[in-house]
Amino acid sequence: MVAIIKTGHSIHRIFNYNENKVKEGVALCIGEGNYPVDVENLTFSMKLNRLLKQAELNTNCKRNSVHISLNFDPSETNLSQEKMMEIAHEYMDRIGFGNQPYLVYQHYDAGHPHIHLVSVKVRQDGSRIDMQNIGKNQSEEARKAIEKKFNLVVAEGRNNNRNNKLEAIPLGKVNYGKIQSKKAIANVLNQILTNYNFTSLKELNAVLSQYNVLADRGTENSRVFKANGMVYRILDEAGNPTGVPIKASDFYNRPTMKILEQKFQENAKSRKPFKSRIKNVTDKILMNSRISIDEFINLMAKQGIAIVKRTSEDGRLYGITYVDHTSKCVFNGSELGKDYSAKAILERCTAKDNKPTEQILTKESETEIPTDRNAAPLTQHVPDTNAVSDTSVPAEKGLIDTLLEVENTLDFIPNQLKRKKRRRKRRRRDNNNNL
Repeated sequence: MVAIIKTGHSIHRIFNYNENKVKEGVALCIGEGNYPVDVENLTFSMKLNRLLKQAELNTNCKRNSVHISLNFDPSETNLSQEKMMEIAHEYMDRIGFGNQPYLVYQHYDAGHPHIHLVSVKVRQDGSRIDMQNIGKNQSEEARKAIEKKFNLVVAEGRNNNRNNKLEAIPLGKVNYGKIQSKKAIANVLNQILTNYNFTSLKELNAVLSQYNVLADRGTENSRVFKANGMVYRILDEAGNPTGVPIKASDFYNRPTMKILEQKFQENAKSRKPFKSRIKNVTDKILMNSRISIDEFINLMAKQGIAIVKRTSEDGRLYGITYVDHTSKCVFNGSELGKDYSAKAILERCTAKDNKPTEQILTKESETEIPTDRNAAPLTQHVPDTNAVSDTSVPAEKGLIDTLLEVENTLDFIPNQLKRKKRRRKRRRRDNNNNL
């Protein structure tokens, strides 16, 4: 059994977290401790108010909420609700919360059996429960005693062995609750960190997001960020983190921020030759077609290149990352060049066929300029199948005539024509001499 203890400032938050799981059908409130009635007769308000009233007895205690999860080995699927309640009561007694009000929730959204306990740090007399080093002291002693009393799988000494013996699973999107979170994340990390070339945390997350995994440093004010730490989390279908985060140091290959920064430098050199592939595929798709951004993403995916969009809160696209699953390289759009940034791709995708003048000029700029100044403009000799009459778009015709007008061409003779004339004269002289 593994116990995880967290404290917080909001009783509402941890209470609503568990109650929302119940509403989603992935959890059940199976019991309570020190409530006036049994759990079957408790309403939503009764559950919450009991905790709030106790916390109000000491308003100086700011971090007054306690959230504990007891996690059992995946093989212990035969644990009944009655046995889990016995374990919960035993555990709370041993850590000093036996007289506190608490709720017990059994969750079904992970690959292993586990329960959550919600309580408060304020006692009935208004005093505060000291939780300094409770995890190392009281909780560890309680865990060992409970494992022995209830014949549970012993957690101590299994951590390192389990890391070494993680069975490989097919690489695919991780679904929270379908398989052990740690095993699923470890499998994705082993594949991505070994095979893909990325040079920043954003680029790494662009790849990991393809498999519903997130490398998270937390906010700038968080303890994890300040300590240059890293945790890994599973994403749900909406791309939001779910489940308990797992520290980078808990994985066998230790993908910490320090290790990743070393890989960023190594990958910067090895990925350079593969820029051209992504650029060529992009240009080919956008060369002669006017498509939407979603169509562009689908066509790129068929070429083995995933486009990860970065959007603002109001839904505007401000960045894209290219994940080439063929060359195993990752690039932000701006690193490939200005034409491959989010803004440029969006413009190239949403361009409409509403500028005929520019299109004609682009095509005719490659046509040979006529040598005769009085010759008719080239546009008169090019049949326009889309034209309705000869008088359509007069302003554009005038503009084309002006732009295509050749200045000072009376004395101009192409070199190739000059050579041909000289050759003809020589041949005539030779013929006269023969006569």
